[in-house]
Amino acid sequence: MKRCHSWAIALSLVVIAVGLAGCDGNTTTNVGKLEFTNPLHIPPLLEPTVDSGGEKRFTLTMQPGTTEFFEGKRTSTWGINGSYLGPTIRASRGDRVAFDVVNRLPERSTLHWHGMLLPAKMDGGPHQMIEAGATWKPHWTIEQPAATTWYHPHLHGKTALHVYRGLAGLFLIEDEDSKKLPSQYGVDDIPIVVQDKRFKGDGSFHESMDLTPFGMLGDQILINGTYDPYLKITASQIRFRLLNGSNARAFRIGFSDDRSFALVGNDAGLLPEPVSLNRLLLSPGERAEIVVEFQPGEETILHSFAGEDGIENGEFDLVKIVADRELSASEPLPSRLSAEPPIEAPDDATVRKFVLTTESAINGKPMDMNRIDEVVPAGAKEIWEISNRGWDHNFHIHDAVFAVLDKNGEAPPIYERGRKDTVFLPSGTTVRLAVEFGSFPDPETPYMYHCHLLYHEDSGMMGQFVVVEPGTESQVSRRLSGSDMEHEH
Repeated sequence: MKRCHSWAIALSLVVIAVGLAGCDGNTTTNVGKLEFTNPLHIPPLLEPTVDSGGEKRFTLTMQPGTTEFFEGKRTSTWGINGSYLGPTIRASRGDRVAFDVVNRLPERSTLHWHGMLLPAKMDGGPHQMIEAGATWKPHWTIEQPAATTWYHPHLHGKTALHVYRGLAGLFLIEDEDSKKLPSQYGVDDIPIVVQDKRFKGDGSFHESMDLTPFGMLGDQILINGTYDPYLKITASQIRFRLLNGSNARAFRIGFSDDRSFALVGNDAGLLPEPVSLNRLLLSPGERAEIVVEFQPGEETILHSFAGEDGIENGEFDLVKIVADRELSASEPLPSRLSAEPPIEAPDDATVRKFVLTTESAINGKPMDMNRIDEVVPAGAKEIWEISNRGWDHNFHIHDAVFAVLDKNGEAPPIYERGRKDTVFLPSGTTVRLAVEFGSFPDPETPYMYHCHLLYHEDSGMMGQFVVVEPGTESQVSRRLSGSDMEHEH
């Protein structure tokens, strides 16, 4: 690897090199190998039922199925309301939402709302297991700005496999600010869920989650579950909602003709104003919203450019975009996107420090379902400092939104300066975050923080915190009450 900052990391590189040999070297690419023959699948919008009080209720059914990614070959997959991936949920700030999450899988799972601020009992983490044949009924009021969030399983020990098989979908939160952007779903507001896979000759998934020290790094790309896709567009401006839904691979997103685009939002909301870029990097779980200008009749390819070794390794064509010869004119982007105040920690903010290494642990402690690692007062604004002394990781915090203050003492890349909930930590990186927590106290039910490389998460690189009434932190037990919780490996 190119990021080598200590003898410990240097030593670990030997292990990484062995793990990656013949599996994911610098030649991993599909460039020039695609024909762009399949129309891009757009996940359908899931329509809710609305009761007399205005509550929106959605039904999500996790189920096994088969999917034809390659002509004539059927792949055993899992999906939500279908055979692979799930529908797009769309709701607005202030909405009361409720879900019937039905588990028709042959084993238990969970469904976590990644990026959502909500009570811990509704979070869908490893403490909210849904047994096979059971239905889970979470509900909450959306109390956060517009954002592109997503949902996926979060059972301890098997998250990587469940997500890899296809259990994931987008959850779009709208508000008055977001409606000023292209918002006609499937026309000028397009979801792009990027996932890498490995297939066997018969079309079945290669399901070894420990192929590399990072977990599964695939050599084929699916976009919204479509292999070799193209997208025809009919508007002069397109808003792409990008999600890296992969297990471990990072993507350096741009276009084959190197055109610039406007970054308008990332993980947890819109930026204050559009920012012009021609590249942005998304590690697993991260999202970005971009708006791209097109001319009639032109073609380009959404592309992932090779970055550093590790999880940025590899270069891929993602989806070919073909503009119609007549495009409907779009409104100019507003100069001001969002008036949400910046996330800032006070001078006397609590500082918490976390160290990631090559071990499956945080601060030397592997995940324990019964241990509370941190106690946070509701609505707190803190500084979290995460140091990566191992191979590439990233870091996600539940029920929180943060601003990246600095990386290795320097300002973060411009695409990481908005509202976020997941941050990439290349090997040797220390990042400081100004973190703002939700306001739902519950001393008995924890939220998670963890590496979102799913193999690392499953292996133990995860901790737990509870949010409590301010002033009661010292009264909270660091062990969960009741019998020991089980988890799967």
